[in-house]
Amino acid sequence: MEIEKSTKGSAEIGEKEEKKKKQHRRGGIRTLPFILANEVCDRFASAGFHGNLISYLTQELNMPLVAASNTLTNFGGTSSFTPLIGAIIADSFAGRFWTITVASLIYELGLISITVSAILPQFRPPPCPTQANCQEATSSQLWILYISLLLTSVGSGGIRPCVVPFSADQIDMTKSGVASRKWNIFNWYFFSMGFASLSALTIVVYIQDNMGWGWGLGIPCIAMLISIVAFVLGSPLYKTVKPEGSPLVRLAQVTVAAIKKRKEALPEDPKLLYHNWELDASISLEGRLLHSDQYKWLDKAAIVTEEEAKDPTTTPKLWKLATVHRVEELKSIIRMLPIWASGILLITSSSHLHSFVIQQARTMDRHLSPSFQISPASMSIFSVLTMMSGVVLYERLFVPFARRFTGNPSGITCLQRMGIGFIINIIATVIAGLMEMKRKSVAAKYHLLDDPKATIPISVFWLVPQYCLHGVAEIFMSVGHLEFLFEQSPESMRSSATALYCITTAIGNYMGTLLVSLVHKYTGKENNWLPDRNLNRGGLDYYYFLVSGIQVVNLVYYFICAWFYTYKSVEEISEKNKEEDLEQANEHVSSDDKLNDGKEEEKRGLTKDE
Repeated sequence: MEIEKSTKGSAEIGEKEEKKKKQHRRGGIRTLPFILANEVCDRFASAGFHGNLISYLTQELNMPLVAASNTLTNFGGTSSFTPLIGAIIADSFAGRFWTITVASLIYELGLISITVSAILPQFRPPPCPTQANCQEATSSQLWILYISLLLTSVGSGGIRPCVVPFSADQIDMTKSGVASRKWNIFNWYFFSMGFASLSALTIVVYIQDNMGWGWGLGIPCIAMLISIVAFVLGSPLYKTVKPEGSPLVRLAQVTVAAIKKRKEALPEDPKLLYHNWELDASISLEGRLLHSDQYKWLDKAAIVTEEEAKDPTTTPKLWKLATVHRVEELKSIIRMLPIWASGILLITSSSHLHSFVIQQARTMDRHLSPSFQISPASMSIFSVLTMMSGVVLYERLFVPFARRFTGNPSGITCLQRMGIGFIINIIATVIAGLMEMKRKSVAAKYHLLDDPKATIPISVFWLVPQYCLHGVAEIFMSVGHLEFLFEQSPESMRSSATALYCITTAIGNYMGTLLVSLVHKYTGKENNWLPDRNLNRGGLDYYYFLVSGIQVVNLVYYFICAWFYTYKSVEEISEKNKEEDLEQANEHVSSDDKLNDGKEEEKRGLTKDE
């Protein structure tokens, strides 16, 4: 019987090792071009689609500025809420590969529908070149737009939370693995996205403004189709992580177990709390979370009662007893939330800036030569170029320099990186307000305040400093925020953590819409800060200074949260395996020594007999 058991056991071990070898052969850097090609084409499509959409709504559908801006911001918010649903689907049962594939197809349907509506004239109101007394789009024409935007929102909900975690699945993301690499996946992810946005903002926006919206929206549609093909072609190479049930259910189980045992007394030694390495193995592939002293009332979920201790071999009822690792998962999420929330007011204050700056640029002198002028939406290339070059300089110059003083492999911590980004963003918004004051003063000097279609004799390149500063702020704030959420979240919840990053944008966009609507409503009719048609008679500079003040308040809140934040502590699998290998090696050596000693004694015995 013992021989049979050992044979079966060795066969099972052999099968597991073979599976591990196959899985190990998959993944690696070679898969990243396929994944990033999908995301680059997706970003190219979305940047080409959304980057100049404010012009499509105001110039083609004849929507008022505030209504058009609110429409884009609301659907931007929806696009940022749907990733939570996509993340739950991916982490619970579908897996990241299939979630990305299906979501990409839905996104493609949205692009096809709006492209068709841009080609067929019956889906648009009559042209209005004077922008005065224009006939707005009918409700049926707007419904085509809303359905298209909704499909793209649902599609991006499956793509955005899964691409970064799926990329990270292909490489070693343990602390030792990250420290051994000279490149940061988050930096290069944003660099790739910047390259895609730059291409869209130059090529696609030019086509939209000069060749028509049929081609201008058709090209992003074709790019998205290419992205789906590229992603599916790489499927034989991908390392896939099997979803292990909804992370939200695990968080609920810990909460319920802690409430049920709220009257139990915690043991003085946390080692007496419930640990089960086998139960947690599938959700802790990189390492097990170590016990922390924060939120001790949650530790009650891991108290082992006398009744539960009677039969330690049975699988516990997880609504009554949770492992320390699962308790620490919930603690990690709770610790992250205040830092995560600091991004909401930042998005609130900057959600409408892109739309407003495009309208500013439209009134300024945009000529690069007597015969060529830059498109208003293409001004964003200065922000993207700054971000792309800044990412390279950050990784090649700043990180090695900062590492000498901090000893941190990343140069500075995620929290320090975010704080710097907040400060730079405030400076950029203040400069935007000063530039608007200058634009209006030039318009007043040449008596152009009452002519919204006139070109004010001031170069559009006065807007470049604020674009560049926003690009620098993104290097620090956006990359740092995503990196923080990814690193500090439990590894089994990384899609959900990336969704949290998107939800920051969603809530910020909705709050931005509320802020703009309130400002538009309560700043009067004659000198409204955000007028529908004539920006020259508005008070956009006052709006910029208002949102700068909001960002200062948010910065103070962030500093308080960052000061009290505690980083999660992980016992890495690689370290544990090394210890186990060392123990096995020592046992092997000691058994060899005993065997050799036995042989020597036998030899001595034989010699004596002789």
